[in-house]
Amino acid sequence: MFPFNFEWVWDMSHIVFMGGLWYALSIIGAGMTWCIAKTIIDTLNPDDTAHHH
Repeated sequence: MFPFNFEWVWDMSHIVFMGGLWYALSIIGAGMTWCIAKTIIDTLNPDDTAHHH
């Protein structure tokens, strides 16, 4: 059952589950956004002193 289905009833278990789901998805999305942004910044601004010898 999906929230847009007319039989959906917002009881406490659905609120807690959907809250936890969106909390976890937002943390994953923020982490992926940070990694992608850092990759783009590092690609556009190469630092020659960061090589491992």
